[in-house]
Amino acid sequence: MQKIIPHLWFDKEAAEAAAFYTSVFPKSRVTHTTRLRGTPSGDCDVVSFELWRQEFMAISAGPLFRFNPSVSFIVNYDPGLFGDSAEAAHTAREKLDMAWEKLSEGGKVLMPLGGYPFSKHYGWVQDKYGVSWQLMLTDPEGEPRPPVIPTLLFTGSNCGRAEEAIRFYLSVFRKSQPGAMHYYPAGMEPDREGTVMFADFKLEDTWLAAMDSAREHGYGFNEAISFLVSCSDQQEIDYYWQQLSAVPEAEQCGWLKDKYGLSWQITSAEMQTLMREGTQEQIDRVVQAFLPMKKIDIGQIKAVANKD
Repeated sequence: MQKIIPHLWFDKEAAEAAAFYTSVFPKSRVTHTTRLRGTPSGDCDVVSFELWRQEFMAISAGPLFRFNPSVSFIVNYDPGLFGDSAEAAHTAREKLDMAWEKLSEGGKVLMPLGGYPFSKHYGWVQDKYGVSWQLMLTDPEGEPRPPVIPTLLFTGSNCGRAEEAIRFYLSVFRKSQPGAMHYYPAGMEPDREGTVMFADFKLEDTWLAAMDSAREHGYGFNEAISFLVSCSDQQEIDYYWQQLSAVPEAEQCGWLKDKYGLSWQITSAEMQTLMREGTQEQIDRVVQAFLPMKKIDIGQIKAVANKD
């Protein structure tokens, strides 16, 4: 299991969307569906799936949050992923175009598919569910990166804080690594010189990217996309909760918001296993146990799960 897993909140479409996404990208599959019964949103399906062998989760839990491009997913079509022949670059571009056609149908194009200074073939699209994807033909000579990279766009009052946030996250996660860092030059107004045009960084086993944007977007981070952190024990849960939680009123069922407004779910690997492998009766007891919690108490979760 990945340490950090992107989590998407849908109204009713989690299973449908997971099936759609796994049809768009290579080496993708739905791995498990869990039914949560008796939540404030009614019965909810939680779907686990892989995109290009990277783990994702999605939940159908009502129309409480709307996706926006403050969190998007860069998809790197590196020719090296399609072999080492002279045809690999053509295959990568062809696969990108096929994904673009599927994702843009019923969606909204944010940056048209075409050539840009940073990529010969790139486009940014918001799909029919509202989730945003940046499809990029990658230079095979560049530093290797995974196919799918969650990307944070720092807008509004957060604009200009991307570098600060990266340094904060690198300090919080014990296994972390800085990557590229590119700044806006002068003359790219409204973006301010010296703010982050693009950067990436690795937290545990997950690469993420970040950018500042001073344009009038009218959106920011919300709970529609969060990041689930799978902890090994209560001590680790306590650590990440203390380090990341900055909005007390947002603390609920293991969810929190950090000082930039980004949502995280601090949970445990044991609890995730229970939710995948337990009986429906065990899952029901676990759900009723964690609903009143703010920070997850794994001892209590295990006790109710193992109750005869």
